[in-house]
Formats: sequence, C-alpha cells, structure tokens
Amino acid sequence: MRGASTGIVYGGLKYQARCIADVKADTDHTSFLAGTLSLKEENEVHLIRLSPPGSELVCEGLFYHPNEIWDLKSCPFNPRIFSTVFTLGETYGASVWQIPELNGQSNAPQLEQLVSLNEHSFKIKCVLWWPSGKYDKLISIDEGNLFLWSIDASNKMAKVISQESVGMLHNLSGGAWDPHDRNAVAGICDSSLEFWDLRTMKKTSSIEQAHARDVEYNPKKQHLLVTAEDVSGIRLWDLRRPKFPVKELPGHAHWTWVIRHNPEYNELILSAGTDSTVNLWLAHPPGADDSIPVDSPKRPKDSLLNSYTDYEDSVYGLAWSTREPSVFASLSYDGRVVVESVKSYIRK
Repeated sequence: MRGASTGIVYGGLKYQARCIADVKADTDHTSFLAGTLSLKEENEVHLIRLSPPGSELVCEGLFYHPNEIWDLKSCPFNPRIFSTVFTLGETYGASVWQIPELNGQSNAPQLEQLVSLNEHSFKIKCVLWWPSGKYDKLISIDEGNLFLWSIDASNKMAKVISQESVGMLHNLSGGAWDPHDRNAVAGICDSSLEFWDLRTMKKTSSIEQAHARDVEYNPKKQHLLVTAEDVSGIRLWDLRRPKFPVKELPGHAHWTWVIRHNPEYNELILSAGTDSTVNLWLAHPPGADDSIPVDSPKRPKDSLLNSYTDYEDSVYGLAWSTREPSVFASLSYDGRVVVESVKSYIRK
C-alpha cells in the first residue's frame, strides 16, 4: 500500500538535518529531539512535543549547538539529558548535554555540557545508551574502536573503563546495545556484524556478509535483531542461528538507511532510506508461527502495510514514541519532521 503522508508536519527546523530521537524518559508528553546539520550557520537542537489533542507539533525548546550534529540520542532515564556526535573542524567530537530549566521560556540561553567523550582519535560514529533503564555507562564507537565509559553527570565526569580496537584494516560504522543484556553490544564492522561482551571487551561471535547500514535489537524478544542493508533490504536475525537470516523483506528502491522496531508491538518495523520513503512493515518475530504449517491460511503473513511518500529528500531519521507506541516521527534531510499514527494497523 502506497500513500502520501497524512501526518502532522513540524516546520521549525531551518537547516538540513538527519538526527531525531524519542525522549523516552518524558512520561508526561510525546516528545522528540531533533538536531541540525548546517555547515555555516549555528546549529540547533529542537525539543518538539505533540500537543495533547494530537493535532499539532509544538517547539517546547530551541537550543543552540556549536557544531553539525551527526548523531543524537536521548538519555532513557532523564528527559533533560542527551548526547550528540558532532564535527569539530576536521575531527569529530561527542558530548553529553543537559537542557536547562525552561521556566516557561521556549528559547533557553545555552545547553549545559555535562561531559565530553574526548578519548577518540578516529572519526566518531555514534554514542549508545543502554535502552532498558538507568545505567551509569555509555558506549561510544569510532571508526577503529569501541569505548565503554563510566558517566557521573552530577560531577561532570566521564572515565573510560575499557576499550577495544578492531585494527587498522577494519572500519566500524555503528552499533546497538542489547536491551536484554547490558553486557552485549553489536557493532557494524565493514561487511560484518560483530558482537562483543563488555565485561571482557572480547568478540563473542559475528555474522559475515551482513552489509548493514543500521542494526537494532528486538525490544521484546531476546536473541533477535534486524538490519538495514544496501542490497538485500531488511533482514531479521536469530543470534542462536546466525548463519542465515530467518526473514527477509525487500527494503527500499534505493539504499535502506535506518530501521526501527516498535517498542511495544514488536511485529511492526519502520524503515527509511534515500528513496524519500518511510515503510511500515508487519514482520512477525521468528518463532511466532513455527507451529503453523507454511501453506496454512492461518499462518501470519509478513507484509508492507504502508509507504509514506510525502517527502522531497532522503529520510535519515526515524523514532517511535515510547510513551505512545502508535506514533512515530520521521526526519528528512531537508529538515522536515513528520509525525504519523499507525493506530489503524495495530491489531486489537
């Protein structure tokens, strides 16, 4: 099913952008953070909220950020804290920031930098927070290394606990932290997916020839993850049987860039890419239908539920709302934020 967007548009971003995140810790509002990517202008972070009737997107805060934002993640246990990866001249930096008390003002004077993750000597790709609760550790990934940090935000201290290098002949480009196991992390390394145990910082396993651009663990079921890939589109994996994907979906007409599991309805998956489209998929988790014969009409079918095509540029940012799992936000490179509801696709 293909159709134009029927969502709510936020037009407050003045510059190009590729990063948007759900403010998971905000239990009172459906909120998102978006960061811009301007080479010449002063960049901004916008705190965007869906109005209580669900009919309007409101800017609750606009904060100046000193550099181009290439990665943005909201702290899962404090709604005022988030991390960014940014350019700093010809190098990359990463910091953890705190939004000041707004006191009714939408334009706060300045973000407070809590800590700087300044041990990197390679291009930084992303920062990861453990998604399943309060935890005083962070992961940062650059092109050659994986760092585990201890964070003390109240005293503005960050300390490297451990570090693992992938070697000069390999290149890391992203990763995901297992929500079911705080000691397990997946990293995209060249054409493979590599898995590490954070207690030893040793590699435990790998999936060869995955060619992933993005990876995310299933938030509800252990051992399962999904990847977005250049050629093959979307693949679902069971880490207990990692040689082959357990399911494949066709993906996008061009590169599939980002993939997101719904936080509550784990059979719903969003994907977006450089074909200026967001796809909503129904993909039943591996094991959910194993007892039903393949040719049975009762066996659940995986399908493309909808394609949202009302974009004029590549879509690099996707975020489900944790507070309102029937809602997601998308961000295209031209700075257009759209919030959609998928309520009609959720099974009662």
